[in-house]
Amino acid sequence: MKKLLLPAVAASLALASFAVPLPSSVSAVSESFAAATDPNTTDEVPQDHKLVIYQVMTRLFGNKKTLNKPYGTNEENGVGKFNDINDVALQAIKKMGVSHVWYTGVLEHATMSDFTKLGGPGPDDADVVKGRAGSPYAIKDYYDIAPDLAVDVKTRKQEFEALVKRTHANGLKVIIDFIPNHVARSYKSNAKPVGVVDLGEKDDKTVAFAPNNNFYYLPGKSLVVPKAGNPLGAALGPKEDGKFIETPAKASGNDVFSEAPKVDDWYETVKLNYGVDYQNNRKTHFEPMPDTWLKMRDILVYWAQKDVDGFRCDMVEMVPTEFWAWVIPEVKKVKPDIIFMGEAYNPKEYKNYLEKGKFDYLYDKVGLYDGLRRLMTGSGTTEDITKVWSEESRGFSSRMLRFLENHDEQRIASKEFAGDPRTAIPAMTVSATLGSGPVMVYFGQEVGEPAHGAEGFSSADGRTTIFDYWGVPEHQKWMNGGKFDGGKLDGVQKQLRDFYSRLLNLTSTSDAIRRGRFYELQDANNLGKNYDQRRVYTYLRYTDKQKLLIIANFSKDVTLTPRIDIPKSAMKAMGLDPTKFYTYTDVLNNAPTTENLNITLTPLSAYVFEIKAKE
Repeated sequence: MKKLLLPAVAASLALASFAVPLPSSVSAVSESFAAATDPNTTDEVPQDHKLVIYQVMTRLFGNKKTLNKPYGTNEENGVGKFNDINDVALQAIKKMGVSHVWYTGVLEHATMSDFTKLGGPGPDDADVVKGRAGSPYAIKDYYDIAPDLAVDVKTRKQEFEALVKRTHANGLKVIIDFIPNHVARSYKSNAKPVGVVDLGEKDDKTVAFAPNNNFYYLPGKSLVVPKAGNPLGAALGPKEDGKFIETPAKASGNDVFSEAPKVDDWYETVKLNYGVDYQNNRKTHFEPMPDTWLKMRDILVYWAQKDVDGFRCDMVEMVPTEFWAWVIPEVKKVKPDIIFMGEAYNPKEYKNYLEKGKFDYLYDKVGLYDGLRRLMTGSGTTEDITKVWSEESRGFSSRMLRFLENHDEQRIASKEFAGDPRTAIPAMTVSATLGSGPVMVYFGQEVGEPAHGAEGFSSADGRTTIFDYWGVPEHQKWMNGGKFDGGKLDGVQKQLRDFYSRLLNLTSTSDAIRRGRFYELQDANNLGKNYDQRRVYTYLRYTDKQKLLIIANFSKDVTLTPRIDIPKSAMKAMGLDPTKFYTYTDVLNNAPTTENLNITLTPLSAYVFEIKAKE
């Protein structure tokens, strides 16, 4: 990790006079009409959806072992448990401004590990498991808990229920994964409630498609398992011999209707059938209701009754909108306040999945994440941000989940991404404050975890593995042997985590950020004239109670001194008198109040000024 100090933001304000624009004759118009016709804002009335989510890869979070042997077993490399996420850990998370914890990888999935001697399930065929630990998105039993996560395998469900209660007792809410599109090839529920018919149990396997089949089949063909290319040579698990038997073969999870999926396909999973005949022009058969719909509803209701507060739904666009439109209201009949977050990647379909599909929130990956990533790596401009609010999420920005890291994406501090965790300072500020929707942090992000090395099935790709047993080194420094006090972090890491804490706490408590309107100041300040200026982004968030000016400098090595003007139209929108003078207090960096907006923007810096009338 680079030993670089964070910007000295407290000393960055240059004391110079600031002239507020003089008033001019403006006809009286309503705020809503002005918002609708002003190109710097939208007519959206923001709703308070400011969840602050902390994603935990549960298998890795509490692991204290540091061996980190590529393809190591759970005994060699260690594995975190539910019990590791104790009151001390949860309080430390909550103090960072977090409201929800997303426990990733809770449900039982295919694995090479053998738990039979502990009273649990045996290992899966290694030919169809990715990594020793296995992918948490290759579900083996929707009704059971991953045995790796329990101290006592036989009481794994009770240990999860205790975690839910413990999380709630510490003032936090619980989100778990729901993987609706595919399951492990070895799927078989041993924990299903009495009377539940298992997936595929009554399928007609002689046909490729039937509306009430749970899977898609390739009659007369047997699965040909691709060679995963184990670099160690020796078998990692039982039956790693290329002879996994599946006849007839089932379609793979990523819509591959071939008996011979490629190594880059989701070959370890099989596609679930929601009544769409993919091989017949995607003809739909939704009436009568397909059996898979009913089975999935029952699974969601089962976990809702376990008192979880929300589901992060995997690859929602691979499942028909019609299913979501039916199932989400069905689950909310059981628990009205439960939330559904959808992993989605097609901006043209966002509105469809929010309005018709009834999702509470969708990923803003293709829009804001990708745009911020380009800025963070020096290849983009702030025009990418403008496009997000003005086009891609216009009208529903309050329901877009913003983030810079998650289990699928590369770590900011990795050489494959930005290489420097400080690049998150302006980007995370924008991510958290641009709208009034949810924001998310991935565990280890706040201390600059770089995800160095090849963990096993997961190569040296800048991602923290989801397939392997592993310790997360920089996160372990914060964990400090279970004290969760950051005792082993260096000074730079402590500064970085302090930034995240200040930002997320501000985000969770600020009236303007939680429910305020938005006004972009790029045009007013000519911040698109040259390349350096196009790396500064400025905007307002405001309610009747609070007015904020937010400035972010994405430049890694250029100090800028732009003159920041708030135009009369923006002052009027905020309900402020342009003829009066105002004070500006940087509430993000706890800097002294100033009456000036001639600001020195140090590289990779961000500022949140609260605007108040000068007394």
